[in-house]
Amino acid sequence: MKRIIGISLAALALAACGNEADLDDTTSAPPPPAEETNASDDGLETVSPEEAGYTVEDAVQGSWRTDEERARDPYRHPVETLAFLGIEGDDTVIELWPGGGWYTNILAPWLHQNGGQLIAATFSPDRSERAAEIIEDYKTNYAANPGTFGQIEYTVYDAEAEPMGEPESADAVLTFRNIHNWMSGGHADKFFEEAYRVLKPGGVLGVVEHRLPSSQEQDPSAPSGYVHQDYVKGLAEAAGFEFEASSEVNANPADTADHPFGVWTLPPVARTEDRDGNTPEGFDPERYLEIGESDRMTLKFVKPDTSNESEEADPADDEPADE
Repeated sequence: MKRIIGISLAALALAACGNEADLDDTTSAPPPPAEETNASDDGLETVSPEEAGYTVEDAVQGSWRTDEERARDPYRHPVETLAFLGIEGDDTVIELWPGGGWYTNILAPWLHQNGGQLIAATFSPDRSERAAEIIEDYKTNYAANPGTFGQIEYTVYDAEAEPMGEPESADAVLTFRNIHNWMSGGHADKFFEEAYRVLKPGGVLGVVEHRLPSSQEQDPSAPSGYVHQDYVKGLAEAAGFEFEASSEVNANPADTADHPFGVWTLPPVARTEDRDGNTPEGFDPERYLEIGESDRMTLKFVKPDTSNESEEADPADDEPADE
């Protein structure tokens, strides 16, 4: 099985531009697992489509997930997050900028076993040769393991990209810690408009993002990687979404969001110097490791279903008044 070895932050940085470089998924795609008694042709454990009840919990326990991925579960809470967002196993789900595949390695097997479809919306391969290489490696890895991950479909979302799907074609659009990248690139509003366009009426937009305390000023380009929750809500509502609910499942009250290198001071990036190689005097990396990963908002938006509005109108409203 072909592996994506070392899709590191540095590689992702080369693939992007400006502050959008900090695409902070550090996980690589699945490694060869231990021998399984129930294995597919690709060598990874699988579940027959006839075997009922394949859950998100089952996918989280999959042997294809690395120790490094599992170590992040207490910060990312995939089971609780997907349950809160109301994602169903037979949904068509678009995952935005999946990085090294941390969530892909959970979503793809779960959707595959339940009749759903995962669509990965990557950044544009036209950004650079390195960007194209990373995307191709990602695709090759999953294509080599259809028994486990199914047939992932692909599209592109980026500042200059074409529409990322047909109108009203998806049940859910999910983005994990990407809004700050699109704010930096000046196209966050485009993302919300695109998500609205491709979602079916009643479809869900799920957003997880590094949260900036309301007491701190929001820079529209989000150079620290942190974003006000109300700012995200405003972008979504401007595109037509209705805010349904928020969850504290990914909250970390120990994160003050005022670190020397922004959110990238914390794990999993754990930056210790700036882009010029400078480290602040007295900088103690252990302090930031103890904080853990960032404080994150988890928001659920819904595309309104207006199809019944005309049907619910009183027919008498169309009748002429008596003269």
